[in-house]
Amino acid sequence: MLLHINGENHTTYAATLDELIRELELDPDALVVEHNEQIVRQEFWADTRLQEQDQVELLSFVGGG
Repeated sequence: MLLHINGENHTTYAATLDELIRELELDPDALVVEHNEQIVRQEFWADTRLQEQDQVELLSFVGGG
C-alpha cells in the first residue's frame, strides 16, 4: 500500500500505525504520530487502520544538552 509519510511516498504492508512504526524501527516512546491530520495517542496505534494514500507524520523527539 502507498502512504505519504512526512511528505514522502512510502510503500508498506503494515495494516496499522503500530505495525508501521515497528516496520520503520522507530522508538515509540519518543514519537508523536499524526494520521490524516489527527494526532493519535500511542494507546490507539494498534487500532488505527491504514488505507491507501493515507497521510502520516512521524515526529521524533531527542534530548540533549
